[in-house]
Amino acid sequence: MTRVKGGPKTRRRHKDVLKQTKGQWRSRHTLYRRAHEALLHSLQYAYEHRRERKGDMRKLWIARINAAARLNGLPYGKFVHGLKLANVTIDRKVLADLAVRDPNAFTQVAEAAKSALTEPVTAG
Repeated sequence: MTRVKGGPKTRRRHKDVLKQTKGQWRSRHTLYRRAHEALLHSLQYAYEHRRERKGDMRKLWIARINAAARLNGLPYGKFVHGLKLANVTIDRKVLADLAVRDPNAFTQVAEAAKSALTEPVTAG
């Protein structure tokens, strides 16, 4: 078998990995093999959690909307149903922001949802 000399390329690659694992614990930031393994895992976790964050944010928005809607006399499900009947197309992110920053505007949206729920449904 021929001898493989890594030289500068290998050193550069190792230094890059060790630089990326700088804040890791114990040998994970000093030994290349441990650092490389830790780096692969941390990159995988970062990838997964970037996607998980979308669901986490949606849960937060729904909790905020539910709290504000209940202050206006409607549970979350009926509130969203009333918005759909009233043809109000505001997404959950904006509704949650309204609930936190501008309660008066949210109250107006809730009133629109309430009135759409109380109106008789016409077949059409």
